[in-house]
Amino acid sequence: MIYFHIFIAFLIPGLVGYGGGPASIPLVEHEVVNRYQWMTTSEFSEVLALGNALPGPIATKMAGYIGFEVGGIWGAVVAVFATAGPSLFLMIMLLNLIYKYKDSPRVKRLSKIVLPAVAVLMGTLTFDFFNTSYHANGIWVTVFIAGISLLLLEKWKVHPAFVIAGGLIFGAVFLGS
Repeated sequence: MIYFHIFIAFLIPGLVGYGGGPASIPLVEHEVVNRYQWMTTSEFSEVLALGNALPGPIATKMAGYIGFEVGGIWGAVVAVFATAGPSLFLMIMLLNLIYKYKDSPRVKRLSKIVLPAVAVLMGTLTFDFFNTSYHANGIWVTVFIAGISLLLLEKWKVHPAFVIAGGLIFGAVFLGS
């Protein structure tokens, strides 16, 4: 029964917490502190501080930690699924809807409007990454990493996950402080 309670405690904030993780924090607090009394307000504040200190989405980090504290590994899995499940479900439904009407003139027009914006955002992100790497590592290391990545991705068709992992290993071995 504890897994059902964990699921409900994190599903409700996931459903009604419009605005992402930060918007759902008070809802999670209500469920965890007031309704189920798994934590005190002070303990919840510590979990919130820990979640803010770590990289990544706050809602899933808090769900994983609280779920683990209450129900072990399976509690963490249930809590994270309940937190991410509503968004995942809606994304799948919207993608199915867009795919169903992909030949519609309205959907094509929407794609023509959205794609340039995404391209500009990705270009800005790429420039920021390049600029950060240039200032941290110098031009030659930055060009080397970019060139090797381009060859791996385009010429040898290596999966991007392996290129990212290789970049992380390269950075840890050769660029670590």
